[in-house]
Amino acid sequence: MAGFSFSTEVKVRFAETDAQGIAHHASFLVWFEVARVEYLELHAGGYQSIRDQGIEALTTEVHVRYRRAAYFDERLRVWARCVDVRGARFRYEYLITRGDERVAEGYSLHATVDRETYRPVRVPAWLAEAVAGASPRASEES
Repeated sequence: MAGFSFSTEVKVRFAETDAQGIAHHASFLVWFEVARVEYLELHAGGYQSIRDQGIEALTTEVHVRYRRAAYFDERLRVWARCVDVRGARFRYEYLITRGDERVAEGYSLHATVDRETYRPVRVPAWLAEAVAGASPRASEES
């Protein structure tokens, strides 16, 4: 997908659906997190390595726009990119697709804090370079 260089596949599990086999709206947030954690694994040594450095990355806001239903046993592709790292904050954007069809899109906002005090700390330069450098800017989309 234009503007995204990372994606992962998820399979809609039975537990994520309602009685009609349609994915529950909260499942999309779980899929966003699956992609974000795998993105960090690939580009920044994993979320646990960030925690080992004494930093937590808290989620401060999440937004989802649902475009199509997702159904039990479908395979979906979750695209993720980190597009904005400033001070103690960063933003991930997501796109969930089924083939060429957009199923959902959204974003999550995060803040880095000291793991002991939970006081905001700047995103370390090594982390900012790893996550932001791995993704094209949203403005570069075609």
